[in-house]
Amino acid sequence: MADHPTPHFHNQPGLPRVRIGAKQFMCVGALPPFDHPHVFLDMGKGDELVCPYCSTLYVFDAALNGHSDPAECEYKPAA
Repeated sequence: MADHPTPHFHNQPGLPRVRIGAKQFMCVGALPPFDHPHVFLDMGKGDELVCPYCSTLYVFDAALNGHSDPAECEYKPAA
């Protein structure tokens, strides 16, 4: 089991952008059952990335430390 699980984010509210505190993450689109395939995304050296499935613009903000703004866009997969 990984010490630092990959954070998952969604854009159920349909926002134009979601600020996140991670450069490597999973996008699930909307909340299940309306989610898209859960895809691993990596911003690399950039600070923005658009999900190829749902077109959500994710913007990196180191101050969020693995969380999102708004906080409701964090997705906690069922164990």
